[in-house]
Amino acid sequence: MEKTQIYLDPHFSIAEVDRRIFGSFLEHLGRAVYQGVYQPSSKHADEDGLRIDVLKALSRLGVSIVRYPGGNFASGYHWIDGIGPKQDRPTVRELAWQSTETNQFGTDEFMRLCSKMSWRPMMTVNLGTGTPEEARNWVEYCNCPKGTKFADLRVSNGFEEPHGVKLWCLGNEMDAPWQLGHVPAEQYALRAQQAAKMMRDVDHSIELVVAGSCLPSMETYMDWDRIVLEYLGEYADYIGFHRYVGNQLNDTADYLAISNSIDKQIEEMNAVCSYVQARKRSRKRTYLCFDEWNVWYKNQVKDGSGKHAPHLLEERYNLEDALVVAGFLLSFIRHADVLKIANIAQLVNVIAPILTDGERCLVQSIYWPFAMISETAHGVALRTVSEGPSYVSPSYGDTLFVDSAAVLEGDTIRIFLINRSMDESAEIELRPTHIQIQRAKTAALLTGNDSKLENSFEKPNEIEPREMEEISVKDGAAKIEIPPLAFASITFQIS
Repeated sequence: MEKTQIYLDPHFSIAEVDRRIFGSFLEHLGRAVYQGVYQPSSKHADEDGLRIDVLKALSRLGVSIVRYPGGNFASGYHWIDGIGPKQDRPTVRELAWQSTETNQFGTDEFMRLCSKMSWRPMMTVNLGTGTPEEARNWVEYCNCPKGTKFADLRVSNGFEEPHGVKLWCLGNEMDAPWQLGHVPAEQYALRAQQAAKMMRDVDHSIELVVAGSCLPSMETYMDWDRIVLEYLGEYADYIGFHRYVGNQLNDTADYLAISNSIDKQIEEMNAVCSYVQARKRSRKRTYLCFDEWNVWYKNQVKDGSGKHAPHLLEERYNLEDALVVAGFLLSFIRHADVLKIANIAQLVNVIAPILTDGERCLVQSIYWPFAMISETAHGVALRTVSEGPSYVSPSYGDTLFVDSAAVLEGDTIRIFLINRSMDESAEIELRPTHIQIQRAKTAALLTGNDSKLENSFEKPNEIEPREMEEISVKDGAAKIEIPPLAFASITFQIS
């Protein structure tokens, strides 16, 4: 393969990488909560019923913020069912995933989990079957000091101090016909505005995420977002949107080019925000929240048949899926000026980087690029200019074989690289301006000899990072060689 040259200049910065792009998502769906993070009967359970083996794996993932309790589940969820003495909590029929919900895990259990893991909570209110007043009451329960009805209810449940939830989603996928309480954009905007005002009247410090287009394939894509943003105005701190991708055509090269489409979706959503801001002549900047994203296409079992914690959406991930997840994150870094929050869906068992099976816990392939990037992507994102070989993807157009992103922090620069080639190594030369690369401090590589290679409970270490040695530094520049189907994370010391 011909050489790829990547040009870097610290003067061409994008923005600080917001740590909230390394968020995740925990929904009452399948075995994400029950038999996932929460399983009091497990030998791994702690005093709160949380699985220590799962939490240990999650701690290495580097998650910053977690969205809860859905997802589609949120549009039928009444938060008051999930608080108070466990023996008094109702068991209900859950309609989004046709399951049985026992409510043994709710707001306060989630807050304990966040506290143990140092996660910031991100709550989704029910604007499907719920009311704006119900959302307002939840904010009081979570955020207000004692002395009023719902704050005192929290205190009576054992939490003297407020939970302090600062990020709230105004419903979930309300543009989608499958959503409980789905309505046209104008009606959702009215409902969301009513909730937003009451919620913010309770706590002026909270930030709000508006439910935007859940898929770019929706007929109302971008038009929905324009209508909602124009109506909500100053209440819209962020607009949320979703994307799930897959290799339905079994064409690996085409699949790996999908990050072109991720870039496009982010830029289109940002264009809507910019248009509304300009049209309203407003100083208010609505930022982007990619509050659901992941690979999901193999396991489409969505009906729980009335069971509690059924096996739903339990995707198995391979090497090519891991490279696509890396591509998502590189796109997020390249759009650090507009994308401030992102949540990989989900944490455990349900389209997740971690699987449980009885008392066993497995780290899947997609775990590793997330962990590798979240660990090192601290600082300011830089604009990279790449020159090198490319190919034409039937679905996503012209595509460089080498995908890249860079982050600058003090005297270090982090480079993230994906070689999309199926069979050729990529020779890469970093050409910095106004800085000199001195040496490689750390270098990790994730790769394998087959795009379909995956970790399993029987062979859990088929895909995991290894140290990378194919790096040389000379005259302030660096040369790197990475094998086919590989992701590399490299930190250089600079002067």
